Amino acid sequence: MLVVMEAHATAEQIEAVCAEIRAMGFTPHPMPGPTRTAIGITGNQGPIEQAGRLQRLPGVSQLIRVTAPYKRVSREFKELDTIVEVGGVPIGGQGIAIIAGPCTVESREQTFNVAQAVRAAGAVILRGGAYKPRTSPYSFHGLGEAGLQILAEARALTGLPVVTEVMDTETLPLVLEYADMLQIGARNMQNYSLLRAVGRTQRPVLLKRGFAATVKDLLLAAEYILAEGNPNVVLCERGIRTFDDSLRFTLDLGAVPLIKQLSHLPVIVDPSHASGRADLVIPMARAALAAGADGLIVEVHDNPAYAVCDGTQSLVPDSFAGMMRQLARIAAAIERPLLSSVYR
Repeated sequence: MLVVMEAHATAEQIEAVCAEIRAMGFTPHPMPGPTRTAIGITGNQGPIEQAGRLQRLPGVSQLIRVTAPYKRVSREFKELDTIVEVGGVPIGGQGIAIIAGPCTVESREQTFNVAQAVRAAGAVILRGGAYKPRTSPYSFHGLGEAGLQILAEARALTGLPVVTEVMDTETLPLVLEYADMLQIGARNMQNYSLLRAVGRTQRPVLLKRGFAATVKDLLLAAEYILAEGNPNVVLCERGIRTFDDSLRFTLDLGAVPLIKQLSHLPVIVDPSHASGRADLVIPMARAALAAGADGLIVEVHDNPAYAVCDGTQSLVPDSFAGMMRQLARIAAAIERPLLSSVYR
């Protein structure tokens, strides 16, 4: 439920409503807006029977029931867009953030080469996998803590904040020591114990859509994180499995404007995993920006032919730089600046 305050409600009146909500056994969430403050209520499992107590308090304009099953994630709960800060870089709002780097941290030299190249081209956040979920138990599963240390060194070298995947609750404390942003991969989108655990941190979270997840499934997964007190969630459309097997996945770009209608959380797109082909990454990236994405996460490798993971979908640094020049023109056409022009 939302308590909408009058435009001229005082700070004392807002606090009085919050105190009454706490007295009822629920949790208030004041959300100042451009013209008035709304106070979200959580903790109830059904309709609030004594809601009339709130309606009679001074400064209260109206009570609105949030009908979406995902409460805190819903645009009903919070009208204004959420902006998630990652190492000083905002994701959401007017600007467009480009995240780039290798799928997997393979070595110090490889990671440093790619990190410097993507920064020079305009990326504002560095991606890289130290732990890799793989379909086969015999595939390369990452360097673990050694990979995290290399990412931290690359951050010191380039100034780019780091996003890396966390796979389970056991390794979460270790990843928290190194990562500016925690990635929850598609395979873990409905790993509820992990979602709750990252929700108990205040670290920004990049939540990827599962292979067969609906938009509602994705938003409910995000709700697990917000329900634990962490509002810093960025959603990622990375393609879903459909009847068509022409590409690795089917990129659901229609989900981007739909999610932005349903939720206040920022949405980015992963064109690399969606296509599985480097020659299709750039056109899909262009389309993602035109569809309203708040950013992209792109795989870049200095020698894809020898990559230990996902080389076929990785751009080389020169191609990435060319893509960034194209994206700058698209961003200008839709009147949204690339953050690279500000944060380089």
